[in-house]
Amino acid sequence: MYRYIFLLLLYVFAANAAEQQQTVKLGIDLVVDNDFEIFRGKRLAILSNNAGRASNKKLSAELFVKSQKCRVVSIFAPEHGFKTWVRAGRKVKDDSLFGLPVYSLYGRNRRPQKHQLDNVDMVIIDLQDIGIRSYTYISSMYNMLDACAEWGIPVIVLDRPNPMSGLIVDGNVPDPGMQSFVSIIPVSYIHGCTIGELAQMINEEGWLPNDIFGKPRKCNLSIIAMENWHRNMVWEDTGIHWTPTSPNIPTPQSVRGCAMMGIFGELGLFPISLGVKLPFQYFGRIKFDNIQPIIDSINFPGIVLEPVFRKSTTGIRLKFEYSLSFAPYTSGIRLFLAVKRLQPELFNPLKVRVSRKKMFAKVTGTKKLFNALFNNNTESNVIQIATKGLEEYKKLRQKYLIYD
Repeated sequence: MYRYIFLLLLYVFAANAAEQQQTVKLGIDLVVDNDFEIFRGKRLAILSNNAGRASNKKLSAELFVKSQKCRVVSIFAPEHGFKTWVRAGRKVKDDSLFGLPVYSLYGRNRRPQKHQLDNVDMVIIDLQDIGIRSYTYISSMYNMLDACAEWGIPVIVLDRPNPMSGLIVDGNVPDPGMQSFVSIIPVSYIHGCTIGELAQMINEEGWLPNDIFGKPRKCNLSIIAMENWHRNMVWEDTGIHWTPTSPNIPTPQSVRGCAMMGIFGELGLFPISLGVKLPFQYFGRIKFDNIQPIIDSINFPGIVLEPVFRKSTTGIRLKFEYSLSFAPYTSGIRLFLAVKRLQPELFNPLKVRVSRKKMFAKVTGTKKLFNALFNNNTESNVIQIATKGLEEYKKLRQKYLIYD
């Protein structure tokens, strides 16, 4: 009998230990655990949105507002607005929440104005990034770091997981002169960092604009790192509920689809979603003559392709499986080229509007990729362009990794 009791206790202990080991605590969770003590008496501004939540699903901004230890003065919101409802590229107006002003960083201004931070002792950043360079939450953080560096305001970033893991790094670094709001820092398209790691990199690498003395600004920056998050963990491993970060990113699967197919949405050759339920997980809505050879010719780690037949049209459904060899950016380019080989008439560069071509260059960070894709370059040549600077970035990135 004692043997069975011992085995039962051993099982319970092992189960509890495993549960504790797998419990990821976000930056905001640790703030709550510490009862906001490090912010005692501080007047705060918060850059966040509806996806900035604690593990218990409570809104980070509201947790700060209700804390007795500090006083929230204002809230800043990135693209898509605080509620994350506004469609991509649409300007967001200023708003109010909890009786406080919500300043848009994707409207009249994309950088905080001096008067908006006049009565602030410290800025808190709690944004759920998705691991893709062109996702503009990185850019709003960059502009906030720049403003706070100029005006001497400390910044604390509450760290969050990279939903694709911290090991997937893929794509090119922007070419010189190609900095824009969708390519604001020189990292690979799939950067493989948490937002806290990116903040450190921006601050320490001198990527902020120069001050009046011609030297890069530097922010008084701190990171509240997560507990129990490891680089091999994808979002589903964290056990944390996914709150949509924007209208077309309702699930972790849509993050992976965006990483693979997002750049092609800029070209407008064909939609890359299946209604509103599967954004970035459907390639088509065009009539392929024969879709099966495309699927049969492709074997990408972490990606399953399925044919989809809808009335007179066919397409390819993208499903994603766990694989640390997942290379979404270059896999998307290879899929594009595979379809083009079978039906080149669908890929007429003259059908791409100049404005779309320019946006494609901004998002990819290079003017060379469009020409390579449409001018019959070899696949190896296209991939070479699509991974330019990748190895150098991987080496640089090592200095700023917080997690194992």
